[in-house]
Amino acid sequence: MSDPTEVRRGPEPPDLREKGGTRNGEPQRADARLFMQLQVFGGCVDGTPLVAALQASGLQAVLYEDVNDPRGVAVLALATDPEVFVGRLRALLNAAPFETLALKPEYTMMGRTYALGYEPDLIDTLIHRPMRTALNPSWTWAIWYPLRRSGAFAQLPEQEQRVILAEHGAIGKAYGAGDYAHDIRLACHGLDKHDNDFVVGLIGKELFPLSHIVQSMRTTQQTSLYLDRLGPFFVGRAVWQSPHP
Repeated sequence: MSDPTEVRRGPEPPDLREKGGTRNGEPQRADARLFMQLQVFGGCVDGTPLVAALQASGLQAVLYEDVNDPRGVAVLALATDPEVFVGRLRALLNAAPFETLALKPEYTMMGRTYALGYEPDLIDTLIHRPMRTALNPSWTWAIWYPLRRSGAFAQLPEQEQRVILAEHGAIGKAYGAGDYAHDIRLACHGLDKHDNDFVVGLIGKELFPLSHIVQSMRTTQQTSLYLDRLGPFFVGRAVWQSPHP
């Protein structure tokens, strides 16, 4: 018989920390992430006042000119505290000169950095590297897009998933090694109104390599077999980037 004085334990709460590889003999754990949000606008004839407002705000951000809209611009905001997006950023975008612009909500993207579990420098992966990539003054071209994997991918054995992702990742590393394209990968589970899984930013010195890597990725198993949807794509060039802190 069970002991009537025994206290029954409930379920253990999940460990929400990001997990990296072993460093100095210890497993890396961190409860830190970088959030990014892209908001796209139309109706901008002169971006100069927007630059001045962003500079004065002190936010970590990028201002893009939209390749596909001669009056289009976009603001990429970066913050480790999501309160920034409903606080300082919201106030900025509801005041002059942004208040007269027309938001294009179909292009709004938001996500958070994440770890895969084997990163040699966890904090650099989560915070510093994506910030360096987005704010690098030499890398002004960008393609941003959301994606959703199919349910069939989630049902695959973990080892098979790793093989498929490794194929995809090898292409990205090759373009990065040539300084053609550098990627920012953000998880957007529950943060995206269309229920996408990830937001991807391709950043580089020139536009053509960014288009080329998208073309190359079409042949991978992940893209050709296990994506439910992809896009819409925002294509722009940075006209202002805040200094990397």
